[in-house]
Amino acid sequence: MAGCSVRRTRSGAPLLSPATRLRPGRVALLAGAALLTGMISGCGIASGDPGIAVPTFAAEESTVAGADGGPPPIALPTDCARLMDPEQAGALFGQVLGSVSVQSVRGVAEPAVNRTERTACTYRAGGQAFDGAGNRGPVLYQLNIGRYGDAASATRQWQFNTNAERSNAIASRDITVGNVPGVLIERPDETTLALVYGVDTLTFVLPVAAPGQNRSAAETLPDLAQRIIPALTPTQPPTAEPPPPATPSATPPAGGPAPQANRAPAGDVPGTT
Repeated sequence: MAGCSVRRTRSGAPLLSPATRLRPGRVALLAGAALLTGMISGCGIASGDPGIAVPTFAAEESTVAGADGGPPPIALPTDCARLMDPEQAGALFGQVLGSVSVQSVRGVAEPAVNRTERTACTYRAGGQAFDGAGNRGPVLYQLNIGRYGDAASATRQWQFNTNAERSNAIASRDITVGNVPGVLIERPDETTLALVYGVDTLTFVLPVAAPGQNRSAAETLPDLAQRIIPALTPTQPPTAEPPPPATPSATPPAGGPAPQANRAPAGDVPGTT
């Protein structure tokens, strides 16, 4: 065998040279190292771990560094991976490591409702046509974030949006995520969680057919929200404080802005979120 000097005893048994003889203790050590290597090499698939630590909501504990390593800009991130890394999304949904991608779509301002910007995120599992940004695998979840000129405008639009969403839902109920007011809306093919946080509205959409779910939508969506909100905290204006939560009414007030659907589009669709 190349690289190993071998001699034989009179009985014909191979005898390693002194340089290659191992003491029993070292044999055990190397065997343990080999076992550990085997365990690591077998960890290529995530098993869906909802126990991944959830960040806190405190602004001083939530940092999203800017591109130059400095303070984050007071604006929505242009890359959804800064809100949730695809690997973390893959771990939460039990997907093969490296198979989840995220598509980021920037929206436009909507002066009529005082919306200043918008970001839409679509997280997908690896499908047969997986090729990074062009991934056409099954959707894990979608997220729409709208940023408004002030917290009152964000709250007002959230109320109109949730009223529209409730109108054709199977069921809906008010919830809070931390101290953030929201509405959970159920449909036959998906569940939506709509939140208002400071100057932002957030709409999470979880398809019933999303792969790797081992929890109910009522558990999964708030968990996702608790991981996204801390990443948004340092990007909001310092004076952005959410007003006291208001319970959405059954129908929007007459003469108010038209309700706007909360759907993550294939491309940018002005007027959503």
